[in-house]
Amino acid sequence: MSNLKQIQHNFERDGFVIVQALFQPDEAKKLKDECKFIIQKAKSNSQQPKQVANHGVYVGLAVGSSIFQKVITDARILDILEVILAPNIEFLSDKAVFKDEMINFASPWHQDWHYWGGQHKISLWVALDDVDIDSGCLKLIPGSHRKVNVHDGVVDDDYGFGHRVRPSAIDESDAVVAELSRGDAVFFHDLTLHASYPHICERERWVWIPTYRDAITEDPDYSWAVAAKIVRGHNLKNSFRPT
Repeated sequence: MSNLKQIQHNFERDGFVIVQALFQPDEAKKLKDECKFIIQKAKSNSQQPKQVANHGVYVGLAVGSSIFQKVITDARILDILEVILAPNIEFLSDKAVFKDEMINFASPWHQDWHYWGGQHKISLWVALDDVDIDSGCLKLIPGSHRKVNVHDGVVDDDYGFGHRVRPSAIDESDAVVAELSRGDAVFFHDLTLHASYPHICERERWVWIPTYRDAITEDPDYSWAVAAKIVRGHNLKNSFRPT
């Protein structure tokens, strides 16, 4: 079985797939440095205070960064998306999520689909640092992408997760813990239940998360998808955008 076939098989079975060394460590370090540059610039811009969240999230890296505008079209990403998503691919948006000694929250169990609805989408969780349990790695429930779960968990913090599953509804013994090296990535379906561990170490944990959808299937226009573009194939109007 070819590598792409194996990736497709694992994704269809589990709702996610871990891809080792999607990027080389030096490439991932460059993305981390660009994230830091963008965020520092935004913090110093009085017109963008709301764009830099205090809970370690910055949305819209590809809006003004030539580095991220290029990497969202990287063939290593698109070749995998072509077999697990569709041959016609649209990039929607991306974000950086970072944890350190000051920003150390654990993300609650949730399915991304509850935040946007519409057709199903695929996101990547790209490690820009080595990531383990202590630094707040991802954990996922295999096979959970086959159904919509009730999100009736209590929101008792300001970390931005308005939709979450009650902890008692999750059997964590089923979870896969995604400890990653810098440059590794997790591709995951928007119904795949996932969460992250709290950050309890001195090391930084930076992650880049871009989201893509099938460019042909009808779907809402999203106000947050300001950098959306066809990155491979055609869109609904049958216009070809080569990569």
